[in-house]
Amino acid sequence: MSEIQTNVRPRHRSLRERIHEDVQNVFSKDPAARSVLEVLVLYPGLHALWLHRVAHWLWTHERLFLARFVSEFSRFMTGIEIHPGATIGRRFFIDHGMGVVIGETAEIGDDVLMYKGVVLGGTSSEPVKRHPTVRDGVVLGTDAVVLGDIVIGEGAKVGSGSVVVRDVPDFATVVGVPGRVVRINGQRCTPEGMLEHAQLPDPIAQVVDELSCRIIALEKRIVELESESAPALVSESWERVG
Repeated sequence: MSEIQTNVRPRHRSLRERIHEDVQNVFSKDPAARSVLEVLVLYPGLHALWLHRVAHWLWTHERLFLARFVSEFSRFMTGIEIHPGATIGRRFFIDHGMGVVIGETAEIGDDVLMYKGVVLGGTSSEPVKRHPTVRDGVVLGTDAVVLGDIVIGEGAKVGSGSVVVRDVPDFATVVGVPGRVVRINGQRCTPEGMLEHAQLPDPIAQVVDELSCRIIALEKRIVELESESAPALVSESWERVG
């Protein structure tokens, strides 16, 4: 009996430590969190994560129906759909999680921050690795969609509403549809904070601005050429009249 108790206590201690880590992670990532009770009771992202751990344990122990049942119950209660086969690391936080979808073969590293409406989707109907791999420290903005067996590199940031279908390098920032890398390793005006949505550059707008500047320059050049050729045309017309 004493051996059983000594084996159980470390598990209980580990469980308490993991819950404490999860709660502290919420405080570190969400300035709106004000009390432990509030976090424990009113944060659906945290509830979805805890229920996923139960579902994932059942899934890896071949209790597939029960795993899917827990997953669907979590979806009903939180609005967050995480397939029990997905692998999720530590200190993962879903902020305002309604509409989040994480597919079966998705892999998420440590310290990942995800906002509402994010989709980690698949692009194949075959039972293969078909969902994204998200490395440590990644930030996924509101309504970002990441599709296929691609890798989002460590520390990368995906802007709100972006659709990513290709690998993203480490410490890169991706925006747009389809997603385009606009920064790597902080180059080109890196904003402070984890993800300043309003300050992310718009590559399409930049191209439009460049084209507009080019058109203005060409129009100016046309006016200059017309003004240079005007005297010659006048003199030629007078010669014909004479």
